[in-house]
Amino acid sequence: MKQKKLLHRSHPREDEKGHPHSVLEWWSIEAFFQSHEDKKRWSVKVAMSEGFGDPQHRQQMSVFNMTVFDEDANKYYEYYRRIPQTRLQQNPEVFDVQYEQSFMRGSYPLYQMKFHDPDHEITLEFTSQAESQPHWVAQEATKGWLPMGVGFYRYWFIPKTRISGTLRIQQKQYTIEGTGYLEHVWGSFDYEHPLSTASGLLSTLWVYKKLVFWWLQNRTIRLPKSLGFSTENNPLGYDWIWGVFDNGWSVFYGNALFWIMKGPAAGILIFSKDGETYTEFSDISFQYTNTVSAKEHDFVYPTAIQLRANKGKETLALTCTMTCTSREYIRIARKNSFWSGLAICEAPGLMTGSYSDGHHTTPLTGVCKIEPQRELSCLGHNMMTIEFIRPPKGVGLSAHVESHFFKKNIDVLVQFAPVPKLQWKHTRLTPPSFSHRNR
Repeated sequence: MKQKKLLHRSHPREDEKGHPHSVLEWWSIEAFFQSHEDKKRWSVKVAMSEGFGDPQHRQQMSVFNMTVFDEDANKYYEYYRRIPQTRLQQNPEVFDVQYEQSFMRGSYPLYQMKFHDPDHEITLEFTSQAESQPHWVAQEATKGWLPMGVGFYRYWFIPKTRISGTLRIQQKQYTIEGTGYLEHVWGSFDYEHPLSTASGLLSTLWVYKKLVFWWLQNRTIRLPKSLGFSTENNPLGYDWIWGVFDNGWSVFYGNALFWIMKGPAAGILIFSKDGETYTEFSDISFQYTNTVSAKEHDFVYPTAIQLRANKGKETLALTCTMTCTSREYIRIARKNSFWSGLAICEAPGLMTGSYSDGHHTTPLTGVCKIEPQRELSCLGHNMMTIEFIRPPKGVGLSAHVESHFFKKNIDVLVQFAPVPKLQWKHTRLTPPSFSHRNR
Protein backbone atom coordinates (compact mmCIF):
# COMPACT_ATOMS: atom_id res chain seq x y z
CA MET A 1 0.00 0.00 0.00
CA LYS A 2 1.64 3.19 -1.24
CA GLN A 3 1.00 6.04 1.18
CA LYS A 4 2.59 9.26 2.29
CA LYS A 5 3.56 9.19 5.96
CA LEU A 6 3.80 12.34 8.05
CA LEU A 7 6.64 12.60 10.52
CA HIS A 8 5.89 13.25 14.17
CA ARG A 9 6.72 16.88 14.76
CA SER A 10 5.85 19.91 16.81
CA HIS A 11 3.18 21.76 14.87
CA PRO A 12 4.30 25.16 13.47
CA ARG A 13 2.27 28.03 14.86
CA GLU A 14 2.09 29.64 11.40
CA ASP A 15 -0.37 26.93 10.32
CA GLU A 16 -2.76 27.83 13.15
CA LYS A 17 -2.54 31.58 13.70
CA GLY A 18 -3.93 34.34 11.52
CA HIS A 19 -2.67 35.77 8.23
CA PRO A 20 -3.85 39.41 8.25
CA HIS A 21 -2.98 40.08 4.60
CA SER A 22 -5.29 37.36 3.27
CA VAL A 23 -8.33 38.31 1.20
CA LEU A 24 -10.31 35.65 3.10
CA GLU A 25 -9.45 33.51 6.12
CA TRP A 26 -11.43 31.25 8.42
CA TRP A 27 -11.16 28.74 11.23
CA SER A 28 -13.85 26.07 11.48
CA ILE A 29 -14.71 23.14 13.70
CA GLU A 30 -17.09 20.22 13.21
CA ALA A 31 -18.05 17.72 15.90
CA PHE A 32 -20.34 14.80 16.72
CA PHE A 33 -21.04 14.28 20.41
CA GLN A 34 -23.44 12.75 22.90
CA SER A 35 -24.88 14.37 26.03
CA HIS A 36 -24.34 11.93 28.89
CA GLU A 37 -27.40 12.78 30.96
CA ASP A 38 -30.02 12.06 28.28
CA LYS A 39 -27.93 10.09 25.72
CA LYS A 40 -28.97 12.45 22.91
CA ARG A 41 -26.93 12.76 19.72
CA TRP A 42 -25.75 16.20 18.62
CA SER A 43 -23.50 17.71 15.98
CA VAL A 44 -22.14 21.22 15.53
CA LYS A 45 -20.36 23.41 13.04
CA VAL A 46 -18.80 26.75 13.92
CA ALA A 47 -16.93 28.98 11.47
CA MET A 48 -15.16 32.21 12.38
CA SER A 49 -14.01 34.14 9.34
CA GLU A 50 -12.71 37.52 8.27
CA GLY A 51 -11.89 39.21 5.01
CA PHE A 52 -13.33 41.85 2.71
CA GLY A 53 -16.96 42.47 1.81
CA ASP A 54 -16.47 44.35 -1.47
CA PRO A 55 -14.85 43.48 -4.83
CA GLN A 56 -12.11 46.13 -4.35
CA HIS A 57 -11.12 44.49 -1.02
CA ARG A 58 -11.25 47.73 0.94
CA GLN A 59 -14.13 47.11 3.36
CA GLN A 60 -13.20 44.65 6.09
CA MET A 61 -15.76 42.32 7.61
CA SER A 62 -15.96 39.36 9.98
CA VAL A 63 -18.49 36.53 10.30
CA PHE A 64 -19.51 34.20 13.12
CA ASN A 65 -21.61 31.26 11.92
CA MET A 66 -22.83 28.48 14.24
CA THR A 67 -25.19 25.57 13.61
CA VAL A 68 -26.14 23.05 16.31
CA PHE A 69 -28.05 19.95 15.19
CA ASP A 70 -30.25 18.05 17.63
CA GLU A 71 -30.08 14.85 15.60
CA ASP A 72 -32.63 12.87 17.63
CA ALA A 73 -35.25 15.62 17.24
CA ASN A 74 -34.24 16.35 13.61
CA LYS A 75 -33.94 20.08 14.14
CA TYR A 76 -31.18 22.64 14.20
CA TYR A 77 -30.36 25.99 15.79
CA GLU A 78 -28.59 28.54 13.60
CA TYR A 79 -26.83 31.71 14.67
CA TYR A 80 -25.26 33.98 12.06
CA ARG A 81 -23.63 37.37 12.51
CA ARG A 82 -21.92 39.38 9.79
CA ILE A 83 -20.11 42.42 11.16
CA PRO A 84 -18.96 45.05 8.65
CA GLN A 85 -15.77 47.06 9.07
CA THR A 86 -14.38 44.77 11.75
CA ARG A 87 -11.96 41.89 12.07
CA LEU A 88 -11.91 39.04 14.58
CA GLN A 89 -10.03 39.61 17.82
CA GLN A 90 -6.68 37.83 17.54
CA ASN A 91 -3.38 37.36 19.29
CA PRO A 92 -0.77 37.83 16.52
CA GLU A 93 1.74 35.55 18.25
CA VAL A 94 -0.37 32.43 18.85
CA PHE A 95 -3.63 30.77 17.78
CA ASP A 96 -6.21 32.75 19.76
CA VAL A 97 -9.25 33.90 17.77
CA GLN A 98 -12.29 35.48 19.41
CA TYR A 99 -15.72 36.85 18.54
CA GLU A 100 -17.54 38.41 21.52
CA GLN A 101 -17.87 35.51 24.06
CA SER A 102 -16.79 32.80 21.59
CA PHE A 103 -13.20 31.74 20.97
CA MET A 104 -10.81 29.11 19.63
CA ARG A 105 -7.32 28.96 21.08
CA GLY A 106 -4.44 26.63 21.82
CA SER A 107 -1.60 24.89 20.05
CA TYR A 108 -1.33 21.42 18.56
CA PRO A 109 -2.32 18.97 19.93
CA LEU A 110 -4.62 20.65 22.53
CA TYR A 111 -7.20 23.37 21.88
CA GLN A 112 -9.82 25.18 23.96
CA MET A 113 -13.17 26.06 22.37
CA LYS A 114 -16.13 28.11 23.55
CA PHE A 115 -19.09 29.09 21.35
CA HIS A 116 -22.14 31.11 22.33
CA ASP A 117 -25.50 31.50 20.56
CA PRO A 118 -27.47 34.15 22.53
CA ASP A 119 -30.57 33.81 20.34
CA HIS A 120 -31.20 30.22 21.45
CA GLU A 121 -29.38 30.35 24.83
CA ILE A 122 -26.74 27.82 23.75
CA THR A 123 -23.18 27.70 25.04
CA LEU A 124 -20.71 24.99 24.03
CA GLU A 125 -17.42 24.79 25.92
CA PHE A 126 -14.93 21.95 25.42
CA THR A 127 -11.34 20.88 24.95
CA SER A 128 -10.31 19.40 21.62
CA GLN A 129 -7.41 16.93 21.78
CA ALA A 130 -5.93 15.98 18.40
CA GLU A 131 -5.85 12.25 17.71
CA SER A 132 -4.31 12.65 14.26
CA GLN A 133 -1.51 14.58 12.63
CA PRO A 134 -2.40 17.77 10.71
CA HIS A 135 -2.54 17.53 6.94
CA TRP A 136 -2.74 19.86 3.94
CA VAL A 137 -5.37 19.25 1.27
CA ALA A 138 -3.43 18.45 -1.95
CA GLN A 139 -0.26 18.03 0.09
CA GLU A 140 1.01 15.40 -2.32
CA ALA A 141 0.06 17.31 -5.48
CA THR A 142 0.84 20.99 -4.75
CA LYS A 143 2.29 21.02 -1.22
CA GLY A 144 -1.05 22.28 0.05
CA TRP A 145 -2.08 24.96 -2.49
CA LEU A 146 -5.55 24.94 -4.06
CA PRO A 147 -7.19 27.11 -6.75
CA MET A 148 -10.56 28.83 -6.49
CA GLY A 149 -11.76 30.75 -9.55
CA VAL A 150 -8.86 33.06 -10.41
CA GLY A 151 -7.52 32.93 -6.84
CA PHE A 152 -5.69 30.42 -4.65
CA TYR A 153 -5.56 29.37 -0.99
CA ARG A 154 -4.14 27.02 1.65
CA TYR A 155 -6.28 24.38 3.39
CA TRP A 156 -4.98 22.84 6.62
CA PHE A 157 -6.98 20.40 8.73
CA ILE A 158 -6.92 17.87 11.56
CA PRO A 159 -9.37 15.09 10.66
CA LYS A 160 -9.86 13.62 14.10
CA THR A 161 -9.92 15.11 17.59
CA ARG A 162 -11.42 13.98 20.89
CA ILE A 163 -13.71 16.57 22.46
CA SER A 164 -15.04 16.73 26.02
CA GLY A 165 -16.83 19.49 27.87
CA THR A 166 -20.30 20.91 28.42
CA LEU A 167 -23.36 21.94 26.45
CA ARG A 168 -25.69 24.47 28.01
CA ILE A 169 -28.97 24.91 26.17
CA GLN A 170 -31.99 26.83 27.40
CA GLN A 171 -30.84 26.76 31.06
CA LYS A 172 -30.03 23.03 31.06
CA GLN A 173 -26.43 21.82 31.20
CA TYR A 174 -25.07 18.52 29.88
CA THR A 175 -21.71 16.78 29.92
CA ILE A 176 -20.59 15.93 26.40
CA GLU A 177 -17.98 13.73 24.70
CA GLY A 178 -17.39 13.04 21.06
CA THR A 179 -15.24 13.33 17.95
CA GLY A 180 -14.25 16.53 16.20
CA TYR A 181 -12.47 18.14 13.28
CA LEU A 182 -10.54 21.41 12.91
CA GLU A 183 -9.58 23.36 9.78
CA HIS A 184 -7.83 26.61 8.93
CA VAL A 185 -8.08 28.15 5.45
CA TRP A 186 -6.58 31.36 4.08
CA GLY A 187 -5.49 32.90 0.81
CA SER A 188 -6.18 35.22 -2.10
CA PHE A 189 -9.71 34.10 -2.99
CA ASP A 190 -13.24 35.45 -2.58
CA TYR A 191 -16.47 33.42 -2.75
CA GLU A 192 -18.72 36.47 -2.93
CA HIS A 193 -16.66 38.16 -5.68
CA PRO A 194 -14.99 35.16 -7.35
CA LEU A 195 -13.38 37.09 -10.21
CA SER A 196 -11.93 39.88 -8.05
CA THR A 197 -8.57 38.24 -7.27
CA ALA A 198 -7.15 38.24 -10.82
CA SER A 199 -3.93 39.90 -9.63
CA GLY A 200 -2.70 36.46 -8.55
CA LEU A 201 -3.71 34.73 -11.78
CA LEU A 202 -0.20 33.48 -12.64
CA SER A 203 0.12 31.76 -9.27
CA THR A 204 -3.37 30.32 -9.68
CA LEU A 205 -2.51 28.93 -13.13
CA TRP A 206 0.55 27.23 -11.62
CA VAL A 207 -1.67 25.55 -9.02
CA TYR A 208 -4.17 24.45 -11.69
CA LYS A 209 -1.34 23.01 -13.77
CA LYS A 210 0.15 21.04 -10.88
CA LEU A 211 -3.26 19.67 -9.92
CA VAL A 212 -4.19 18.67 -13.49
CA PHE A 213 -0.88 16.83 -14.04
CA TRP A 214 -1.22 15.04 -10.71
CA TRP A 215 -4.83 14.17 -11.49
CA LEU A 216 -3.94 12.73 -14.91
CA GLN A 217 -0.93 10.78 -13.61
CA ASN A 218 -2.99 9.08 -10.93
CA ARG A 219 -6.16 8.42 -12.87
CA THR A 220 -7.27 5.69 -15.24
CA ILE A 221 -9.13 7.32 -18.13
CA ARG A 222 -12.25 5.34 -19.00
CA LEU A 223 -15.54 6.03 -20.77
CA PRO A 224 -18.31 6.00 -18.15
CA LYS A 225 -21.73 4.46 -18.74
CA SER A 226 -23.35 7.82 -18.09
CA LEU A 227 -22.58 11.44 -17.23
CA GLY A 228 -24.57 14.19 -15.55
CA PHE A 229 -24.10 17.97 -15.67
CA SER A 230 -25.82 20.97 -14.10
CA THR A 231 -25.35 24.73 -14.17
CA GLU A 232 -25.34 25.02 -10.36
CA ASN A 233 -22.40 22.59 -10.22
CA ASN A 234 -20.12 25.25 -11.71
CA PRO A 235 -16.38 25.34 -10.85
CA LEU A 236 -16.88 28.00 -8.14
CA GLY A 237 -18.77 25.51 -5.93
CA TYR A 238 -17.85 22.20 -4.37
CA ASP A 239 -19.02 19.16 -2.44
CA TRP A 240 -17.42 18.63 0.97
CA ILE A 241 -17.56 15.61 3.30
CA TRP A 242 -15.77 14.83 6.53
CA GLY A 243 -16.34 11.55 8.31
CA VAL A 244 -15.10 9.25 11.06
CA PHE A 245 -15.67 5.51 10.85
CA ASP A 246 -16.72 3.31 13.75
CA ASN A 247 -13.31 1.60 13.65
CA GLY A 248 -11.48 4.91 14.16
CA TRP A 249 -10.47 5.62 10.55
CA SER A 250 -11.19 9.03 8.97
CA VAL A 251 -12.00 10.44 5.54
CA PHE A 252 -12.03 13.88 3.93
CA TYR A 253 -13.51 14.62 0.50
CA GLY A 254 -13.51 17.89 -1.40
CA ASN A 255 -14.58 18.14 -5.01
CA ALA A 256 -14.57 21.17 -7.31
CA LEU A 257 -17.44 20.28 -9.58
CA PHE A 258 -16.78 21.67 -13.12
CA TRP A 259 -20.50 21.30 -13.92
CA ILE A 260 -20.40 17.52 -13.33
CA MET A 261 -23.04 15.91 -11.11
CA LYS A 262 -22.32 12.31 -12.14
CA GLY A 263 -18.99 11.02 -13.41
CA PRO A 264 -15.30 11.65 -12.66
CA ALA A 265 -14.50 13.87 -9.68
CA ALA A 266 -11.91 16.61 -10.08
CA GLY A 267 -11.32 16.70 -6.33
CA ILE A 268 -9.36 14.86 -3.67
CA LEU A 269 -10.30 12.17 -1.14
CA ILE A 270 -7.94 11.85 1.85
CA PHE A 271 -8.11 8.64 3.87
CA SER A 272 -6.30 7.66 7.07
CA LYS A 273 -6.38 4.57 9.26
CA ASP A 274 -4.15 5.77 12.08
CA GLY A 275 -4.09 9.58 11.89
CA GLU A 276 -0.43 9.57 10.89
CA THR A 277 -0.37 8.03 7.42
CA TYR A 278 -2.59 9.56 4.73
CA THR A 279 -3.59 8.31 1.29
CA GLU A 280 -4.62 10.98 -1.23
CA PHE A 281 -6.97 9.56 -3.87
CA SER A 282 -7.51 11.39 -7.16
CA ASP A 283 -9.05 8.58 -9.25
CA ILE A 284 -12.60 9.16 -7.97
CA SER A 285 -16.03 8.74 -9.50
CA PHE A 286 -19.20 10.07 -7.88
CA GLN A 287 -22.92 10.33 -8.34
CA TYR A 288 -25.83 11.80 -6.43
CA THR A 289 -28.24 9.11 -5.30
CA ASN A 290 -30.66 11.73 -3.99
CA THR A 291 -31.10 15.48 -4.51
CA VAL A 292 -33.51 18.09 -3.18
CA SER A 293 -34.54 21.54 -4.39
CA ALA A 294 -33.55 24.48 -2.23
CA LYS A 295 -36.36 26.30 -0.48
CA GLU A 296 -35.36 29.85 -1.38
CA HIS A 297 -33.47 29.73 -4.66
CA ASP A 298 -33.58 27.85 -7.97
CA PHE A 299 -30.94 25.16 -7.48
CA VAL A 300 -30.74 21.54 -6.35
CA TYR A 301 -28.12 19.93 -4.13
CA PRO A 302 -27.31 16.36 -3.06
CA THR A 303 -28.47 14.77 0.18
CA ALA A 304 -26.79 11.45 -0.68
CA ILE A 305 -23.48 10.99 -2.52
CA GLN A 306 -21.94 7.74 -3.74
CA LEU A 307 -18.14 7.68 -4.08
CA ARG A 308 -15.65 5.20 -5.48
CA ALA A 309 -11.92 5.96 -5.17
CA ASN A 310 -8.99 3.91 -6.49
CA LYS A 311 -5.24 4.14 -5.98
CA GLY A 312 -3.05 1.20 -6.98
CA LYS A 313 -4.57 -1.86 -5.32
CA GLU A 314 -6.62 0.21 -2.89
CA THR A 315 -10.34 0.82 -3.39
CA LEU A 316 -12.65 2.84 -1.16
CA ALA A 317 -16.40 2.70 -1.86
CA LEU A 318 -18.74 4.90 0.19
CA THR A 319 -22.32 6.10 0.29
CA CYS A 320 -22.80 9.21 2.42
CA THR A 321 -26.37 10.21 3.29
CA MET A 322 -27.79 13.18 5.20
CA THR A 323 -29.92 12.02 8.11
CA CYS A 324 -31.32 15.38 9.25
CA THR A 325 -33.06 18.27 7.59
CA SER A 326 -30.29 20.41 6.15
CA ARG A 327 -29.63 24.01 7.03
CA GLU A 328 -29.67 26.07 3.84
CA TYR A 329 -27.58 29.20 4.22
CA ILE A 330 -28.12 31.45 1.19
CA ARG A 331 -26.63 34.90 0.79
CA ILE A 332 -27.81 36.89 -2.22
CA ALA A 333 -25.10 39.53 -2.59
CA ARG A 334 -25.53 40.66 -6.20
CA LYS A 335 -29.16 40.41 -7.36
CA ASN A 336 -28.57 41.92 -10.80
CA SER A 337 -25.31 40.11 -11.60
CA PHE A 338 -24.67 36.83 -13.38
CA TRP A 339 -23.18 35.42 -10.15
CA SER A 340 -25.90 36.34 -7.69
CA GLY A 341 -24.81 34.76 -4.42
CA LEU A 342 -23.55 31.90 -2.31
CA ALA A 343 -25.30 28.85 -0.85
CA ILE A 344 -24.05 26.35 1.74
CA CYS A 345 -26.32 23.43 2.63
CA GLU A 346 -25.17 21.35 5.60
CA ALA A 347 -26.40 18.36 7.58
CA PRO A 348 -25.00 15.43 9.56
CA GLY A 349 -25.23 11.98 8.05
CA LEU A 350 -24.15 8.36 8.00
CA MET A 351 -21.58 6.52 5.87
CA THR A 352 -21.62 2.91 4.70
CA GLY A 353 -19.20 1.17 2.37
CA SER A 354 -16.00 -0.81 2.21
CA TYR A 355 -12.22 -0.52 1.88
CA SER A 356 -10.03 -3.03 0.06
CA ASP A 357 -6.22 -3.11 0.04
CA GLY A 358 -6.23 -5.65 -2.79
CA HIS A 359 -6.12 -8.62 -0.41
CA HIS A 360 -8.75 -8.00 2.25
CA THR A 361 -12.02 -6.07 2.23
CA THR A 362 -13.16 -4.24 5.36
CA PRO A 363 -16.82 -3.21 5.74
CA LEU A 364 -17.18 0.40 6.92
CA THR A 365 -19.83 2.35 8.79
CA GLY A 366 -19.58 5.76 10.41
CA VAL A 367 -20.83 9.31 10.80
CA CYS A 368 -20.20 12.17 8.42
CA LYS A 369 -20.96 15.80 7.71
CA ILE A 370 -22.07 16.68 4.18
CA GLU A 371 -21.81 20.27 2.92
CA PRO A 372 -22.53 21.13 -0.72
CA GLN A 373 -21.53 24.73 -1.49
CA ARG A 374 -22.82 26.45 -4.63
CA GLU A 375 -22.05 29.75 -6.34
CA LEU A 376 -25.50 30.78 -7.57
CA SER A 377 -26.15 32.31 -10.97
CA CYS A 378 -29.04 33.90 -12.84
CA LEU A 379 -29.36 30.70 -14.91
CA GLY A 380 -31.11 28.82 -12.10
CA HIS A 381 -31.37 25.03 -12.27
CA ASN A 382 -30.46 23.37 -15.56
CA MET A 383 -29.25 19.80 -15.92
CA MET A 384 -28.34 17.29 -18.60
CA THR A 385 -27.85 13.53 -18.29
CA ILE A 386 -26.16 11.45 -21.00
CA GLU A 387 -26.43 7.66 -21.31
CA PHE A 388 -24.01 5.90 -23.66
CA ILE A 389 -25.45 3.01 -25.69
CA ARG A 390 -22.94 0.19 -25.99
CA PRO A 391 -22.86 -3.19 -27.74
CA PRO A 392 -24.74 -5.48 -27.77
CA LYS A 393 -27.59 -2.97 -27.33
CA GLY A 394 -26.17 -0.75 -30.07
CA VAL A 395 -23.92 2.29 -30.48
CA GLY A 396 -25.05 5.81 -29.67
CA LEU A 397 -26.27 7.97 -26.83
CA SER A 398 -29.43 9.35 -25.28
CA ALA A 399 -29.67 12.68 -23.48
CA HIS A 400 -32.23 14.35 -21.24
CA VAL A 401 -32.19 18.11 -20.61
CA GLU A 402 -34.20 19.90 -17.94
CA SER A 403 -33.83 23.66 -18.23
CA HIS A 404 -35.50 26.17 -15.93
CA PHE A 405 -33.82 28.99 -17.84
CA PHE A 406 -35.34 27.98 -21.19
CA LYS A 407 -38.44 26.45 -19.53
CA LYS A 408 -38.14 23.20 -21.46
CA ASN A 409 -37.61 19.45 -21.08
CA ILE A 410 -35.74 17.94 -24.03
CA ASP A 411 -35.08 14.27 -24.83
CA VAL A 412 -32.68 13.27 -27.61
CA LEU A 413 -31.69 9.84 -28.98
CA VAL A 414 -28.77 9.48 -31.40
CA GLN A 415 -28.13 5.89 -32.50
CA PHE A 416 -25.53 4.79 -35.06
CA ALA A 417 -25.99 0.99 -34.89
CA PRO A 418 -27.57 -1.46 -35.42
CA VAL A 419 -30.00 0.92 -37.14
CA PRO A 420 -29.24 4.67 -37.46
CA LYS A 421 -31.85 6.65 -35.57
CA LEU A 422 -32.41 10.24 -34.50
CA GLN A 423 -35.25 11.22 -32.14
CA TRP A 424 -36.09 14.58 -30.56
CA LYS A 425 -38.88 15.48 -28.16
CA HIS A 426 -39.43 18.56 -26.04
CA THR A 427 -42.11 19.73 -23.63
CA ARG A 428 -42.67 22.99 -21.77
CA LEU A 429 -42.05 23.21 -18.02
CA THR A 430 -42.81 25.88 -15.46
CA PRO A 431 -39.90 26.53 -13.08
CA PRO A 432 -40.60 27.50 -9.47
CA SER A 433 -40.54 31.15 -8.39
CA PHE A 434 -38.70 32.41 -5.32
CA SER A 435 -38.58 35.51 -3.18
CA HIS A 436 -34.88 35.95 -2.48
CA ARG A 437 -33.82 36.78 1.02
CA ASN A 438 -30.55 38.68 1.51
CA ARG A 439 -28.64 37.78 4.64
